[in-house]
Amino acid sequence: MKMSDLIADMIMDMFDEGESTVQIQRNDLANRLGCVPSQINYVITSRFTPEAGYRIESRRGGGGYILITRADSKDNAIMALVNSIGDSIDERTARAHLYNLNYQKLIDDKSARLMTAAVLDSNFKGYEREHANIIRAKQLKQMLLAYID
Repeated sequence: MKMSDLIADMIMDMFDEGESTVQIQRNDLANRLGCVPSQINYVITSRFTPEAGYRIESRRGGGGYILITRADSKDNAIMALVNSIGDSIDERTARAHLYNLNYQKLIDDKSARLMTAAVLDSNFKGYEREHANIIRAKQLKQMLLAYID
């Protein structure tokens, strides 16, 4: 088994104990596994991403730590949408997604209005439709990721 798999499995085992947040001391974990701390960083940044439903917070220094928080079911639903959007989205589809998120109480009214205003075709005048849809998809994904952070 690869070292990165061992590190990921060990972190996942910490979540299996019913915790939604895991606090890791990078150097301690590296010593236990017999690896360098940068390998811990690599695994965290590549496998415990927002797209995979995790939030990372780190504190540097002598008593430093890394907090990995597993997203709740609301955040997982939003993440599923982010992952399904793809590279391009038209206004009608973006507005429908935002309406559904708001209707299901996954995002609040004000956020839904703000995000809807940002994805309107009128914001992309002068752009070819194909380019506008690519930019709109990137913006929508970033707004949804910011909402769950």
